[in-house]
This record gives sequence, structure tokens and C-alpha cells, in this order.
Amino acid sequence: MAQQHLDPTNPLAGAAPTGDALAGYLRAQATEFLRALRLHRETGSGANGSEGSADAARALRRSARRISAGLHTFQPLLDSDWCEAMRPELAWVSGTLAMEHAYTARLERLLTALHRLSGATALPGQTAGAVTAGRADAPAGTRADAAAGAPAGRRAAPAASVPQRAASRDAGPRTPPGAAPERGNLTVGAAKAGALLDRQLTLARTRAHSTALQALGSSRFHAVADKVAVLASEVPLTRAAGSTDLRPLAAAAQDRLTDAVTALPLVTAGSPYNAAALVHGLSPDTVPHPQDAPWHQVRLLLRLHRYAREAVSGPKGNAVVDLRLLSAGRALNRHRDASEAAAAAAQAARTPRIAPATAYALGVLHADQRHEVEAARFAFQQCWQKETVRTS
Repeated sequence: MAQQHLDPTNPLAGAAPTGDALAGYLRAQATEFLRALRLHRETGSGANGSEGSADAARALRRSARRISAGLHTFQPLLDSDWCEAMRPELAWVSGTLAMEHAYTARLERLLTALHRLSGATALPGQTAGAVTAGRADAPAGTRADAAAGAPAGRRAAPAASVPQRAASRDAGPRTPPGAAPERGNLTVGAAKAGALLDRQLTLARTRAHSTALQALGSSRFHAVADKVAVLASEVPLTRAAGSTDLRPLAAAAQDRLTDAVTALPLVTAGSPYNAAALVHGLSPDTVPHPQDAPWHQVRLLLRLHRYAREAVSGPKGNAVVDLRLLSAGRALNRHRDASEAAAAAAQAARTPRIAPATAYALGVLHADQRHEVEAARFAFQQCWQKETVRTS
């Protein structure tokens, strides 16, 4: 069953790779980690982080993930105590550095969705006019929404929007009867929902940035960096690793992925927008959506499988990009992003004393992102079934 899907031995027509190949892979990733750390220190990090610092943080995360995956998949060939101590620390580094980027991407995704759902033609940064107008017309009980506004100048309205609004007040109806209404700006509820999300996620991103800076300067991170520096020159292999084939361990990683995919409801995922992702959508629980956990697990197993292929195939094999794995990975990344964005919209809707129009806009946004979850499941199902047919 496992061999019907993505075969990790395809790039290996020659001699079997052994622990020496694994050592070379781990040393290369450790070197990348140290290079990225040096780049991060050279570029510095301001209040919001420079572009070079962000690139260095991404490189740190990539190398930390690959080292951790190598320790997980090929642990029988490595010192077990060292692996058990190292893997949680690498996961801590990767997870801490990922949060700032995750909040930034989540806010952009949600604001873009708000504009798409509103039929607005303006960019997300051009909606202050609607927010200002909404505050002027809002009832007294919506002060929490007004407090959620962005700083002055953050969302300047287009120059043409103010004259248009002034003209509409003097000239009566904005559009003649039968004509399509102009939707260049967000509605009041959508604008306030965007302002609320902006405030909450920007605050979370700022805190994540501060947490990352503190982590990179902590003694805990320096201890991790010291261990990675040692790994760049000395890999703690077992005595039998030099003569042990890596491919069975890589195949075991593939089998775990195959079993996890088999347990997914791919029949349901074979029909897009079937509303299955909306089940439990009105649950009062704030825990992650119960349907998403198996898909998140498949995403992690797919990453482990891909990294195992990299370790087994060696430098020459790594130069060949497996588009099949990338397509499946993109679909699962989209699934994760949409799931977390839906959770953020639901969390914002629980803010006390928000206006009904704001809550309604956040509810529509939540449902939209849950439909994006279904679309991502459908895309993964199509990709996976094509690979099953192709390799059967």
C-alpha cells in the first residue's frame, strides 16, 4: 500500500545511502543554521524587523526544521539521548520565529478576504473613509468598535472618495434606479471588522516580534546554537550507522504519511464546498476546530517525508524538485492558513460590545475561510488521487 504513493527510493538507483550520507546532510543544515544566524545578527532588527532580518529568520526556521526532522526520522542511527534533548529545542526555535510571520500573513489574508467579500475595489490600505463614516453613524453602544480603529494615516481614503461622499449628500441617491451600486469602499460592518482584526493581529504580531528577539538573546537559544555548531563538525552517529541503509527509515516515514492520508475523509473532500468544514462552526469552544487536527498531522508527516527524501537522495537529488510533493504541501499549507484565519475571525467576533454589523461581517468572514479550508482539502484530494493512479 505504501509503495502506491510517493516512493522515497526513486532517486536512488545507485549505492544505498548510509549514516555517512545522513551525517553530511545534518552538517550541511547545521552550517545553514549558523550562516543564517550570522546574517540575522549582521542585519539587526528594528521595531518591526528589517527585510534582511526576516529572510535570516526564515532561513533559521528552515534549517531548524530540517535538522529536527532528520533527528526524528533517523533517530535509530543517532545518539538517542542527544536527539531527545535536541529536538524540543529546535522545535522551540522554529515555532518562536514563525509566529511573527504567521500573524502578518493572517492579517493580510483576512483583510483581502473582507474586500473580496464586499466587492470593494479599493486596496486594504484605503478604507479609512468607511471606518470614519461608520463611527459617525454608529450607535452609542459601539464604542468598542470605534476603539478598534487603526492609527491615523494608516488607512487613508482615496482622494476621490471624499468628494464623492459630499456630492452624494447634496445630490441625493448615489446611483440612478436600476444601476449597479458603487462598492469601491467597504461597508460599515466590514470596515469595523477589518479595523478590529488589524488591532488584534498587529498587537499579536508585535508581541511575537518581541518574543522572538528575547528568545534569540536568551541563554537557552545560545545553548541551542552551541549544539548546532558542534553538529556542523561532529554528528553523534551510532557505531552501526556507517553500514546501515537509510532507505528503510525513509520508507517508514512514507508509510506513516500514507496511513494518515488513508484515515482522512477523502471521499468528502472530493466534493468542493460541501459545507462539512462548517460543522461545529457555531460551537462555543475556543479550541482548534476538531476536523482540522488530522489534516494538520498529515501536513507535518508530509514535511517529514519530504525532508527524509532530501537526506536519502543527497546533494544531487536535492537539486531535483519534486513538484508532486510541493503541490500537496501547498494545499495543506493553504488548509492550515485558512483554518487559523477562520479561528482568528471567530475570536474577534467574541469581542464584547461590538456592533451587530461588525459581528455579522466577522461571521461571514469566518464562513468564507472555512470554505477555503474545504477548497484546500479538495485540492489535496485531487493531487493525492492523481499520484495514486499514476503510481499504481
